[in-house]
Amino acid sequence: MPPTLSVIIVTWNVKDLLLRALARLPAACAPLTWETIVVDNASSDGSAQAVAAAFPGVHYLRNDTNFGYAKANNQGLALAQGEFLLLLNPDTEADAGAISALVRFLQAHPVAGIVGPALVLSDGSPQPYGFGGNPTVAYLLRRNARRLLRRGPLHDWGARQASRVDWVSGACLLARRAVFTQIGGLDETMFMYFEDNDWCLRAWQAGWEVWREPAARVLHIGGQSLKQNRRAPAAYYASLRIFYQRHYGPRDRLALALLLRLLPRPTV
Repeated sequence: MPPTLSVIIVTWNVKDLLLRALARLPAACAPLTWETIVVDNASSDGSAQAVAAAFPGVHYLRNDTNFGYAKANNQGLALAQGEFLLLLNPDTEADAGAISALVRFLQAHPVAGIVGPALVLSDGSPQPYGFGGNPTVAYLLRRNARRLLRRGPLHDWGARQASRVDWVSGACLLARRAVFTQIGGLDETMFMYFEDNDWCLRAWQAGWEVWREPAARVLHIGGQSLKQNRRAPAAYYASLRIFYQRHYGPRDRLALALLLRLLPRPTV
């Protein structure tokens, strides 16, 4: 009998964090039935051997090159058997019951196709950019103007009420299988970044809602790819340009090109 939930973790050279994330899953997923699929983008730190020793039940797919976040997640999605599909970063630690709370939310809200938790940092404070609005030029201008003027973020990252949002972070994103079946997987032309925004927008366009459920809490260390991979900042902007090619017109793309000259280096 297929499990209720499939947990898909894409990893690259973060062995210790991956082991900690896997160790939290039994408490976070109980009482659900679930499977865990790890897709390794050519790690060289012994991750495969460590996981095999500590978690022999994990389905471990090892790539011989780094395919990027989107393609690796799609590999996991293609193998998944669950009714609900969780994309989970290896640098996360889910609270007890957090993932099962996300599943219950989708079960209780038939129009909701995607839901994310409250993401928090190591000190317990809300993680910025755990959710947000679509990155239109007007949105990016408002966000960066508030930053320059030190007026605070556009969103209350620590909001305690469940709410509909444009997108939730792929660090911990739960989707119905029906959404995946209808709209397909992540956009593989995006090596990393904005593939979660794009997936959520396509879900909205297909008639599904996207929600944030703060009753579920997940620690996200964040920023590990930026620390290890010098290509990450360039990938951020490349993916943003692809997002604009997919969803916005020529005038917006021209405005983005001008705006990118002013945007600061991404930090999360």
